[in-house]
Amino acid sequence: MGGIKFGTDGWRAVISEDFTFDNVKKVAQSIADYIKNEGQQLKVKDKRIIIGYDTRFLSDKYAELVACVMGANGIKTILSDKSTPTPTVSFTIKDRGLIGGVMITASHNPARYNGIKFKTYYGSSAGPEITKRFEEYLGKSQIYYSSIDELRSKGVVTLEDIIPNHLGSIKRYVNLKLLKDSHTKVLVDSMYGTGNDYIAKLLEGGRCRVDTIHNQDNPSFGGINPEPILPNLKELAEKVRQDKYDIGLATDGDADRLGVALPNGRLLTGHKVMALLLLHLLEDRGMRGGVVQTLCGTVLINKICKKYGLPMYETPVGFKYIGELMVKEDILVGGEETGGVAFKNSIPERDGILSGLLILEMMAMRRKKILDILKAVDKEYGTYEYRRLDIKYPDDKKDKLLGLLKNSPPKGVLGEKVLEIKRTDGDKFICEDSSWLMLRLSGTEAILRIYAEAPTEKKAFKMLGFGKKLAFSV
Repeated sequence: MGGIKFGTDGWRAVISEDFTFDNVKKVAQSIADYIKNEGQQLKVKDKRIIIGYDTRFLSDKYAELVACVMGANGIKTILSDKSTPTPTVSFTIKDRGLIGGVMITASHNPARYNGIKFKTYYGSSAGPEITKRFEEYLGKSQIYYSSIDELRSKGVVTLEDIIPNHLGSIKRYVNLKLLKDSHTKVLVDSMYGTGNDYIAKLLEGGRCRVDTIHNQDNPSFGGINPEPILPNLKELAEKVRQDKYDIGLATDGDADRLGVALPNGRLLTGHKVMALLLLHLLEDRGMRGGVVQTLCGTVLINKICKKYGLPMYETPVGFKYIGELMVKEDILVGGEETGGVAFKNSIPERDGILSGLLILEMMAMRRKKILDILKAVDKEYGTYEYRRLDIKYPDDKKDKLLGLLKNSPPKGVLGEKVLEIKRTDGDKFICEDSSWLMLRLSGTEAILRIYAEAPTEKKAFKMLGFGKKLAFSV
């Protein structure tokens, strides 16, 4: 059905263009058809679904609309009574044994976008085999719809505050007393999203000082994209440096990803965030298990796994693949380059709030400043700088580029010989000095994503330039 296509993590589209009330109803009906025909066979404790939503324009109305379609189809539904982090929806599914859930969010996309994520019965994003079924069900049956008042009066749809139970699980996961007793000075940027002031509330009442910016709802996100990278975190980074905070933490629009600002005003890459969290669980908490990252993951993680003898897994881009593996295997940490990380004994889904608290726990347990911890990591494993470039790329060039990368791939990048090519998802060229370049075309947009990792930031940027020049040479 034109205008509706599920991508890496659900369906996203521009509000009032493709993301309309009519299209949301169509998608909701396709999900309802899937649940009635295929999902009801799942052996779960509770055949209800949960619906949550973020702080975007009309997200609450879209969520209510989805609940009205689900309820009219005879599917009992819990509807969040307020905007909520995506990991809260995933936690609720896993905690109660629900059949699944819907999250109304466009995550880190610009304010003009909204979207629908479907969460499976085990709390992670639906894989391509499920979203393909949604697309196949689109427009195949009548759309059933009842008013929210009617459905609530019948008890088919219930309103509930699902946030306290999720925050309670986070309290049990981290050493909250240790964090409260630390003298850490923290600045949290919620980026006008669902992270709200939850980190500050969890840590109140102790010696740890937590200040929060951008923690009020603002559907326009203050004119930035709610993605925890520069330039969106420029204000956080500057305030951390100028006001001498020990660290800055940022959660994205739906609070499943984490950004970290350092006292010197620089930001950590998502790769480094994942590496620190892995080292913390390994070295400070004595936990063990496998590690999974996407194809555009960092060499640093490979080195840590090699040192500790941990199984290392690699998936295509998209956290749904990581989540699926975390359910099947004994995984300690699963993460992606964008700062989304999941943990053993939690949910198989990214959690920005838990990730932020674990970074603070690492500092408290080691009694070290974050810069000192990073310095020790660089000394032990070497430096790795990761950069990414997203560029508009004409559709008429895509086939030519794919042909070039397959039939005449570069034998070297900036003088470094290419030793290995991986084509699991895009084309990744791994060089003899462990630096790598990757080109990956979007399946839903006219976008080319170029990724690079190198020993220095300067070289990483040069590799991006090499990739861009290669892409436009066809």
